[in-house]
Amino acid sequence: MGKAYEIERKFLVEFPDVDKLDVRKTIGIIQTYLENGENNSQRRVRRMSVNGEVSYTYTEKIFLTRITREENERFISRIEYEDLLKQARNDVRPVEKTRYAFNYHDQLFELDTYPFSDKLAIMELEMKTPEQEIDFPDSVNVIRDVSDDIRYSNSALATAGCFPTDKIGEYT
Repeated sequence: MGKAYEIERKFLVEFPDVDKLDVRKTIGIIQTYLENGENNSQRRVRRMSVNGEVSYTYTEKIFLTRITREENERFISRIEYEDLLKQARNDVRPVEKTRYAFNYHDQLFELDTYPFSDKLAIMELEMKTPEQEIDFPDSVNVIRDVSDDIRYSNSALATAGCFPTDKIGEYT
């Protein structure tokens, strides 16, 4: 695995009308967190389904800042995936979500929706630089930036089985 750096911002949004987005791909994801690796890296495996085609990935992340991380990711076989599942963390439930990848003004957004909410979702954008300006889609109501709020991490959402509150007006 080669080193790659990821600069990503995450936003809590009201669940948008997906039909109004320029969706390029819809992905069913099951993400399982593994015991931490060297240098306390976060390790995970994903099972992804697109149009009936299933693929698997293994990822290690080292968090450098609230929005920047070193990320190493590679495709793995189903057999390796099943073997790695034996190293799953007991304190974090697997994350199940549907991801909609869509374009808006030359930006590739990823909207993650979860089975426990039809009101809220998480929208992510990988950026070229931390200073990059973001042009948000008109059809998406952004509630707030949650890039540095651990309560909105995939593992925290999966473990809680809900967003920190279920009333849109209560998000601060």
